[in-house]
Amino acid sequence: MKVIDSFVVLCDYCEKERFRGWDPYDGLNSRLFQFLPFFKKSAVCRLVLIQGFKRSPINLRRMALVPKEYNAKGIGLFLSGYCNLYKAVVEFPRLAERVGTAGMIKTRIEELAELLISLRSEGYRGACWGYNFDWQARRLFLFPKNTPTVVATNFCATALMDAYEVTKNEGYLKCALSAADFVLEDLHRAEYNGGFLFSYSPLKGNDTVFNASLLGSRLLSYCYYYTGKEEYKTAARASVVACCKGQKEDGSWVYGMLPVQGWIDSFHTGYNLDGLIAYEELTGDGSFHENIEKGFDFYIKNFFEEDGCPKYYHDRKYPIDIHCPGQLLVTLSRLHKLSDYREFVERVLKWTIDHMQDKKGYFYYQLKPGISSKISYMRWSNAFMFNALSFYILETSKCP
Repeated sequence: MKVIDSFVVLCDYCEKERFRGWDPYDGLNSRLFQFLPFFKKSAVCRLVLIQGFKRSPINLRRMALVPKEYNAKGIGLFLSGYCNLYKAVVEFPRLAERVGTAGMIKTRIEELAELLISLRSEGYRGACWGYNFDWQARRLFLFPKNTPTVVATNFCATALMDAYEVTKNEGYLKCALSAADFVLEDLHRAEYNGGFLFSYSPLKGNDTVFNASLLGSRLLSYCYYYTGKEEYKTAARASVVACCKGQKEDGSWVYGMLPVQGWIDSFHTGYNLDGLIAYEELTGDGSFHENIEKGFDFYIKNFFEEDGCPKYYHDRKYPIDIHCPGQLLVTLSRLHKLSDYREFVERVLKWTIDHMQDKKGYFYYQLKPGISSKISYMRWSNAFMFNALSFYILETSKCP
């Protein structure tokens, strides 16, 4: 089976790299440029450096002494993927010949869970996670290394919940549930249309992004499921209200409320749907089901071409980013629609594996009309596709 083959070589590659790697945005980790003070002090220089590394089809990182490191969100994605794999092997033991025994996978889950806990950002009300690099935003806004974000925290905390379900280690669940305190007490809130948006991070000036707020709702919904605390559900609902009010009539969402955030893209739309379906299923509140259906209808009709090629934006093809086909598998699984779109999914997967997977096993970052970036990025490309393919394996193993 081609998808299993693809997953196995990806898994082998990531395990040999010990889950460490480079990232599209890690240019400021360069040990060479750390000695150049004008790069450290100038926001413009920092932005140019990051964008230069990100956009270059040639990997400059070895030359610039950028180390391969752990990225917390990447580890969270790997952890969730191994938990899916464990469930698939337990239910369908024949898979063990290809992907490993349940015992081997459980050991990997425990190793990654402990690693993820060790990567927490310190100094906040609850467990939270950020990125392993300074990140200079285009609005000349600096996110220092390890500044926690609601996006990374959602992926990491819910991965620990997945690990708890496999191992029954109460420490994993306790750590994950404390992330609710980070969301409720460390993030800012922007009032919007009868609800509010959670900020992207505890820093000022980043509270306009719909998908970030809905991922905060998603995390609180999981915490509500395990604890029954009404304050989690209430806050999650207020964010859902605001984000659904921000949904356009055709079912789409722009990325954020600022004029420079007016684009509509594939995988952030998938994040929005993930947040909404988690809220609905984990809290029992079906008030926003029509928003989910409208959003999915727009998503499935606008972000993929007939031959299976994924599109980044709803109105244009390039860049073709590996997040886009990956998120399709996750979103369809979350919405319980993967079996309904099996033929479509296999077309997208065939295109993606044929065009975006290297013979060494890793996946490319982006394809463009001219020279493409075929650099291996551990968080952005490999962890994301590892997690996505694990959903496909788990779901399709149930089919005859």
